[in-house]
Amino acid sequence: QVQLVESGGGLVQPGGSLRLSCAASGIIFSINPLDWYRQAPGKRREPVASISGGGTTNYADSVKGRFTISRDNAKNTVYLQMNSLKPEDTAVYYCRLPLHNSWGQGTQVTVSS
Repeated sequence: QVQLVESGGGLVQPGGSLRLSCAASGIIFSINPLDWYRQAPGKRREPVASISGGGTTNYADSVKGRFTISRDNAKNTVYLQMNSLKPEDTAVYYCRLPLHNSWGQGTQVTVSS
């Protein structure tokens, strides 16, 4: 059974940092691409970043230069390091396994003073 569990969300001031984690189980982790998405109140879910099994990364224009996606295949975990956070980054963040169309439960990130 495929399972994704996110953690690391919280309340942070503008300009601050957070690191999200997504632990995966039930798959051969190392060969799977993974995505991070986010959904702000009243808005559609949007892609944030992705990483291939080989480590190639892609980012939404809105987060380039501020967010970094990475993976640790030994821990079956993907990370999203978020720096220079802005109020518009406030959203529920989800990880996704695109080849399995599986989603985690999401973790809330709130950027506010």
